[in-house]
Amino acid sequence: MHPMLNTATKAARRAGALINRASMDIDTVRVGTKGPGDFVTEVDQAVESDIINTLLDAYPQHGIVSEEIGQAGNAGSPYQWIIDPLDGTTNFIHGIPHYAVSMAMKYEGETQIALIYQPATNDLYTAEKGRGAALNNRRLRVTRRMRLAEALIGTSFRNRRNASWDALMSALSELSLTTAGVRRMGSASLDLAQVAAGRLDACYGVGLGSWDMAAGALLVSEAGGLVSDLHGGDDYLARGHIVAGSPKIFPQLMSKLDGVAMSLKLRVAEGDPTATESATAADASNDAAAAAEAKPKVPPRRLARKAAAAKPAAK
Repeated sequence: MHPMLNTATKAARRAGALINRASMDIDTVRVGTKGPGDFVTEVDQAVESDIINTLLDAYPQHGIVSEEIGQAGNAGSPYQWIIDPLDGTTNFIHGIPHYAVSMAMKYEGETQIALIYQPATNDLYTAEKGRGAALNNRRLRVTRRMRLAEALIGTSFRNRRNASWDALMSALSELSLTTAGVRRMGSASLDLAQVAAGRLDACYGVGLGSWDMAAGALLVSEAGGLVSDLHGGDDYLARGHIVAGSPKIFPQLMSKLDGVAMSLKLRVAEGDPTATESATAADASNDAAAAAEAKPKVPPRRLARKAAAAKPAAK
């Protein structure tokens, strides 16, 4: 295992211990809002702090982009980590065990290693560029299904009505009638991981942050799948929308999403500043400030004591 992936694994398992402990007493977890249907908890923030400290202790010259605080460490470093401490916060606060820690490391702009850890199931998805993807050390491959009518599709999008909403709903309706089913499970990183694992045949997402996609995109690619933005390019981390799937299902899904892609192009042409639908690091900083003004007022030491008292997630 790559030394940086080993460090990331240790950080993710520490985070998993904290998340698992908090999930046993979810009613006591403090919850704030960053926007409509967009929640942040003291667990997100404490886990994020712990992961950042672990990474910067090991690699003090690296930079980090994270969902809640934005930029940390050395922003000018060729090594940049992209992390989501708890992808699926809404599921977490409702007691639904479908959430994950997502981490990726980019070197000179190209993702080299990826990790997605699902604490509730102890599933660890990992990938190294050029060396394949694995689930709990078992090699992953995307599905070989040929027909969209037999495919199971995942989707992620924000609960925010905008000029693309009607196109999104139209695509969702069409796909619901022309595939084996569409699942909106509340964690974009796990959607991508499950495409890599062959549980989903493909997935798509709109209105995502780079932290939602970076790790999962490498997993899919290294498992033999295809990944692009809705326009067929490779700028998904910046644009905030993504399509991923097996080689046979991917182009069939892309054709069903033409209306969504067109709506985004029209918004760009009309000068809509939100047309990328992406959640940027600046957005993250603003969200973090808004959450701090609301609640929770995070007491990291209290949560750290809980984590220390918890048994580490099984290796």
